[in-house]
Amino acid sequence: MLFEQIHTTCLNDADLPWVPFTPYSERVLVKYFKLDPIRGEVIALMKAPPRGEMPRHRHTGTVIVHTVQGRWKYREHDWIAAPGSIVYETAGSSHTPEALADDAAQDDIVTLNIIQGELLFVNERGQVLASENWKTGWDRYAAYCQANGIEARDLTAFG
Repeated sequence: MLFEQIHTTCLNDADLPWVPFTPYSERVLVKYFKLDPIRGEVIALMKAPPRGEMPRHRHTGTVIVHTVQGRWKYREHDWIAAPGSIVYETAGSSHTPEALADDAAQDDIVTLNIIQGELLFVNERGQVLASENWKTGWDRYAAYCQANGIEARDLTAFG
C-alpha cells in the first residue's frame, strides 16, 4: 500500500534557510519545513523583530501557532502570547499581528505555525489585497535558494 512506502522524515532547523517574507516585510523571516499541496498546509517557523506589526489578514483554514520565543498579540484581542503558548485560529478569523518587546528583552519573536488553507491579506474594509498559501511559499523558498546558491529541498514531497 502507498502509505506503507511513506517514510518518517526529520528536517533539521540548521539545514533550512531563513527566507525574507517579501513582499510583505524584509525584516520578517520564514523557515519552511513543509509545503503540502495535497492538504494545502504550510508548516514553518516565523521570526519577527521585537517591535512592529504585520498586515491584517484573514484565514480560510485553521492555524495553530506555538510561541517559541518573545511575546506577541493580535491588536483585536486582549491576550498576549508568550513562550510556550499555543494560539488556535479558526477558519474565517481576521486579525493584525503585533510583536511586543519588554525593556529588558530585545529578542526576536519566533513562532511555529501550522497553517491550513490561505492567508488573505486585507485592507481596513476587508478587501483582499494579496494571498499566501503553500504555492506562494514554495515560490518564495525556491527563488531565495536559487538567488543564494542553495540547493532547494523538495518540501512538498512525503518521505
